[in-house]
Amino acid sequence: MITMTYKEYTAQIVYSEEDSCFIGDLVGIRDIVSFHGDSLEEIRVAFEESVDDYLLTCQEFNRLPQKPVASKEAVAS
Repeated sequence: MITMTYKEYTAQIVYSEEDSCFIGDLVGIRDIVSFHGDSLEEIRVAFEESVDDYLLTCQEFNRLPQKPVASKEAVAS
């Protein structure tokens, strides 16, 4: 498992043999934010775009984005 951090948000990345791509999810928040990419470079870009989109969507709906909470899952990697 790979972890990435951007703007205080952490993602856990796994490779899916079935889908032949990397799949990532934000951890430490209750909202579901997922993304995928065919390479580590693509998954990094998709992760950063997903965080930016999440923050923009929260702003558009006039709600505060959830702040990441350190979890055992995020720290264990």
